[in-house]
Amino acid sequence: MTLKYHTQMSDELSMHLLTTPLLYRILTFQANPQHTRVVRIIIPLLFATVMVVHMAMDEFLLHAVSFGLGVCLIASRTLRTIRQQITDPVVRKNIQNVAIFGSLSFVFGYFVWLIDQWACQTLANIRHSVGLPLAFLLELHGWWHVFTAFGGYIAVAVVDLITSGEVRKDSTEHLAWPIPVVARFMGTATTLMKLD
Repeated sequence: MTLKYHTQMSDELSMHLLTTPLLYRILTFQANPQHTRVVRIIIPLLFATVMVVHMAMDEFLLHAVSFGLGVCLIASRTLRTIRQQITDPVVRKNIQNVAIFGSLSFVFGYFVWLIDQWACQTLANIRHSVGLPLAFLLELHGWWHVFTAFGGYIAVAVVDLITSGEVRKDSTEHLAWPIPVVARFMGTATTLMKLD
């Protein structure tokens, strides 16, 4: 097996290593012990099945669909949990905005990753033709890492925040960049839209 194959597989394994614990945490938050036991069995089985099939068969569709579904499930359950757990409307809106930004970052990253998977050689040819600095913009696999890193960090931070009971009035200000900037920007944008 080539180095490129191993690098790609470890890259794709890391995608599921991010979503699997988040799924477990958000699906078992305030759940009864029986539900938690079932989730504790099902999630690792699904993870192992997807990764074994993906690696053994070099199969892409199951991997891409399962990752996308995992992200959608995390986003929807997180937004619902925010509505249930945060009573202060200003704080709730602030954290919802950050969660939505994180979800959109993930979706955009996922979209460019899919394009890169299906049009890799064409994009490489175009990058070679246009040269730097424009080729940088067409490095979709790199953009995938940037946007999913934002989305991944925001997902981890928000899920941890809402499931740990540590939500304060200024919760987003204590998190790493870009969350404070996103919270301020989206809060300002929301205020401006209400004024129109």
